Amino acid sequence: MTGDVTVEPAPPKQDRERRARRRRPRLKIALSIAVLVAAGGVGAVAAFGDAGGSGGGTATGLPPATAKVTKQTLKDAQTEDGQLGYGPAHTVTSQAKGTLTKLPESGDEITRGHELYEVDGAPVVLMYGSKPSYRPLRSGTEGSDVKRFEANLSALGYDGFTVDDEYTEDTADAVREWQDDIGVAETGIVELGRVAYADGAVRVDTVQANPGEPAAPGKKVLDYTGTAKAVTVELDTADQRMAKEGSAVEVTLPENQAVTAKIDEVTTVIEPGEQGEDPTTKVEVTIWLSSAKAKKAAAGYALASVDVTFTAGEREGVLTVPVSALVALREGGFGVEVVKGGASSYVPVETGLFADGKVEVSGQGIAEGVLVGVPK
Repeated sequence: MTGDVTVEPAPPKQDRERRARRRRPRLKIALSIAVLVAAGGVGAVAAFGDAGGSGGGTATGLPPATAKVTKQTLKDAQTEDGQLGYGPAHTVTSQAKGTLTKLPESGDEITRGHELYEVDGAPVVLMYGSKPSYRPLRSGTEGSDVKRFEANLSALGYDGFTVDDEYTEDTADAVREWQDDIGVAETGIVELGRVAYADGAVRVDTVQANPGEPAAPGKKVLDYTGTAKAVTVELDTADQRMAKEGSAVEVTLPENQAVTAKIDEVTTVIEPGEQGEDPTTKVEVTIWLSSAKAKKAAAGYALASVDVTFTAGEREGVLTVPVSALVALREGGFGVEVVKGGASSYVPVETGLFADGKVEVSGQGIAEGVLVGVPK
């Protein structure tokens, strides 16, 4: 004989559905916010189907915990490790045939009109310009490369010609005078390989050849950087939003001295994988320390590790809630569960900047000090 068993009746279907709706919002919102954070914290209003409560609807029960809507300055900032040095290195390749007879040393600084290295006992001279030589220059030659060379010749103090696109006999006369000064044959022709162009004064980084080795077109001779101090930072591609050309950053040097600077260049770099591994993509950021204060602060360091603080966005005096307070509304977009007394209701909100676990919000009934629901 079996004993009596009491079976509790199943809750009505309506109650079960209500409980299911009460549990869904936090689970769904976790996935929604993960997507937003992965995308850089962009505060766009997005639809997520039947993800949660209905805007303006009354919630069932009270949330497990609450937080106040806070008015504050929200700053999307991130600090990364950087390297103080002289910026990216560039390679000089020979354009002349012969034998390398003299090379500079690492750390040498070379300015316009001075010898960069020697081939067959004759100098290869540094000039300033953004494009390399590609042909000899002689009387009758025309083009922007002529003007670039003539501008350098004029800057070195030679005259008697007009700085323009035309290489005239007057230019050739000035070139003969220059050739006499640097100790090469006075032909009036600037042969290919006699001049090497860089954006400005250079600092020899590494020397890739040795005296006595043959010089030939395409042979790597040396690597150089600029002479000004610069900071380079490698960012993950997910953090690319932090680095925009012209944006201000704060660089903290050794001994905690902080200076402001601007981002000069943002480059995507693909690093090949080793031993069959996939290549990795990084974002390389270059920050030149060009202000007088920054130059003075960095003067005592050749190479050093520094901290760089990037700011992707800043909003002053905005209303914020914890990111975890957001719920995905059934009709689309985001809302928060506003708690008043012993009841709560879902209120739609517009989201703005995401930073430090907080999100900027606005909407009807959203004011400083209002209580909103959050997970426990």
